[in-house]
Amino acid sequence: MSKILVIDDERSIRNTLRDILEYEKYKVDDAVNGIEGLEFIKNNEYDVVLCDIKMPRMDGIEVLDNIIKMTDIPVIMISGHGTIDTAVEAIKKGAYDYISKPLDLNRLLITIRNALDKSTLITETRNLKKQVSKTYEMVGESDAIINIKDIIERVAPTDARVLITGENGTGKELVARWLHEKSKRSITPFIEVNCAAIPSELIESQLFGHEKGSFTSAIKQRKGDFEQANGGTIFLDEIGDMSLSAQAKVLRALQENKITRVGGEKEIPVDVRVITATNKNLKEEINKGNFREDLYHRISVIIIQVPPLRDRKEDIPLLAKHFMVDISQNQGKPVMEFEEEAFTELQKIPWTGNIRELRNVIERLAILCDGTITGNDIIKFAQPLFKVYQ
Repeated sequence: MSKILVIDDERSIRNTLRDILEYEKYKVDDAVNGIEGLEFIKNNEYDVVLCDIKMPRMDGIEVLDNIIKMTDIPVIMISGHGTIDTAVEAIKKGAYDYISKPLDLNRLLITIRNALDKSTLITETRNLKKQVSKTYEMVGESDAIINIKDIIERVAPTDARVLITGENGTGKELVARWLHEKSKRSITPFIEVNCAAIPSELIESQLFGHEKGSFTSAIKQRKGDFEQANGGTIFLDEIGDMSLSAQAKVLRALQENKITRVGGEKEIPVDVRVITATNKNLKEEINKGNFREDLYHRISVIIIQVPPLRDRKEDIPLLAKHFMVDISQNQGKPVMEFEEEAFTELQKIPWTGNIRELRNVIERLAILCDGTITGNDIIKFAQPLFKVYQ
């Protein structure tokens, strides 16, 4: 049964709304003012809040501000003294809708049903986020990983631009996703762009979109990745491989928060958090003339260096167990255990491909081994793959 909180200083309004909503099979609490209403919200879970705008001690807009800081419950504002300006202010502050008194019963019930649909969507999104967080779990207890987790906790709630550096396969994308998942933009789009995989002549169209007819194959208008990420996060992976021409446009987008489609003249405002990653030394690329120094300073407000697996060997047992559980579940097989000697042998391997390579080896072991994985299994199925060993 959906639960609704009514906040209104008029007893008659509270009683009327309670009678109507309980008749419609909703569970209802009511509060006489904003302070009492906020206490109810702290101690209970609600699907929708109805809040009067004009109240003593704390007006409805203040209550709305506090609710939005506390939770993501849809809030429907109601008022008998409302104006267009009041309605606009309420919506701008984050209200789901605004209804004037005397209340139209049909409109009220329809608005509540629509708000409940939003509430259900929020709950489903929250559950999906939990699944995503589990999928992209950051595994490790080494000092380096603990430090990265601490930086993410501090940086994620801000809109600071982050540059993630490290070798291929170390988990730079994972860091980017965690920055997004732990941010205020977590329910908005996360758009990933692999700059190294897109031809230089197409990268600008990919990032900024194009107008119909702007080049031979542009048969229709296309929104670029910056537009698609509006309100969310764009992750520019391997930005060190981006052409100088595209770098200039990205710099302009970061400076002005506006983009222009290829072949277009209209400036389009965008609100995007930019996270970048590279396996290159960008300062060396600047000296070679391959990367713009002004862009480097724009994207590197926070720099996170992801260490190679060979520098965090104490995490290998945890990673191996994590991958084994994940792979076994995906393949419908029982989870195999590791002998301590197996971990010792895994830690001897140089892991030039880092975590990505370790996962491949664990998948190979899950397929080819039976029962408990021993040190001999590692020697047999993993060691021969490496030219350099010990």
